Amino acid sequence: MSLYSLPKVMALMGLIVGVASGCTTAATLDPVTVSAPVSEKSASIVVDGSTGVVLYQSSADLPRIPASLTKMMTLYLTFEALESGRITKSTRIPMSAHAASQAPSKLGVRPGQTIDVDTAIKAIVVKSANDVAAALGEYLGGTEEQFAAQMTAKARRLGMRGTTFHNASGLPDPQQVTTARDMALLGLALRRHYPQHYYYFATQDFAFNGRLIRGHNRVLSQVNGADGIKTGYVRASGFNIVTSVSYNGRQLVAVVMGGNTAKTRDAQVVSLVNTYLPRVASRF
Repeated sequence: MSLYSLPKVMALMGLIVGVASGCTTAATLDPVTVSAPVSEKSASIVVDGSTGVVLYQSSADLPRIPASLTKMMTLYLTFEALESGRITKSTRIPMSAHAASQAPSKLGVRPGQTIDVDTAIKAIVVKSANDVAAALGEYLGGTEEQFAAQMTAKARRLGMRGTTFHNASGLPDPQQVTTARDMALLGLALRRHYPQHYYYFATQDFAFNGRLIRGHNRVLSQVNGADGIKTGYVRASGFNIVTSVSYNGRQLVAVVMGGNTAKTRDAQVVSLVNTYLPRVASRF
């Protein structure tokens, strides 16, 4: 199931937490901490994907609103269910009235209809479909509320200390919070624990009911080696993104939260990648 043993994964997670608490082991790069953020919504972090060492951070542990970055955990639990054999990619997920009623962005599946897991994953990655995320949550958790509790429990096991989930989609909920550091941890965990499913995050379009559904993660085409992961936006959060890069033997995860526009958010994460990727440990 994983390229890494649990002890090694926990050691890497510890590196990230260690840097946050002032630990300077593993040759942390200077500067690690930068000046105060531009706004109370903003936060960012860059992490070496191979070692877990934090290369850059700004307000990385302050509470932030995840918006659709929430769906990274929805997919983590979906991949977990696939690996356990609980579901397959052809399993049909029913669309309840509750799920179908979710606010856009949505795929528009009607109550009583079903969608296969493979299409559901693509709809979440590409379209950020809130209706599909809710339907998956209901199927896997019994109710979306119960699924959100499972999401939070999994976050704790992954070392995500500042995250609480209350729904599967990331639609506004005052109790749903995270941190930039936690989103980086989740990005690292997705690649390490489910490399066989990670290719989904590089998907830029998919066909559904005779239509071509196109995504809006522009960074995938702006950065060499970018292979995911997720964008997010609600008014209260600003524009968020978690970007993963694998290029010339180097792996990196960069998180930017609270951008004023999608364009400025993308420009910031591209700048961070270009600045810090040369400092990432080479696997060759």
